Amino acid sequence: MVAKIRLEDRECPLSTALGYVGEWWTLLILHDCFDGYSRFDQFQANTKISTSILTSRLKTLVANGVLDKRPYQTNPVRHEYVLTDLGRSLRPIVVALAAWGNSRLAPSERSMILVDATTGEEADPVLVDRTTGRRVDGDDYVFTAGPAASAPFRDRYSD
Repeated sequence: MVAKIRLEDRECPLSTALGYVGEWWTLLILHDCFDGYSRFDQFQANTKISTSILTSRLKTLVANGVLDKRPYQTNPVRHEYVLTDLGRSLRPIVVALAAWGNSRLAPSERSMILVDATTGEEADPVLVDRTTGRRVDGDDYVFTAGPAASAPFRDRYSD
């Protein structure tokens, strides 16, 4: 997936991230992984994805280091797909997307909510700065060019 990034976007971390998870089916497969699914037949039954598309997405996720492919049966050989550390690091993205989707719905229209596993209380996830604890989704945080930015990228963020 990452090879499909336009040349001019290669240094943009958003473009790179979308290269890993930008396809609709990929996010649904990751969601299944976070819910504990790991086998091809489970993904297929849950998502109703075609065999060829599922095979392609799983191969890409393994090639990109998001999932590990491990045999769980030898005769016939069957594999499971397990999140790597890189894959597990995508959980906040899936949580944030689900929360954003739910924020557009009335509470009675939500088919899935995030809750505290101990109390059952619904969570309202927000993105915060690890150092200060402040929310980073407001106007007081902006993107700027980083140390590896090219001249066009530096120009984009010069203001």
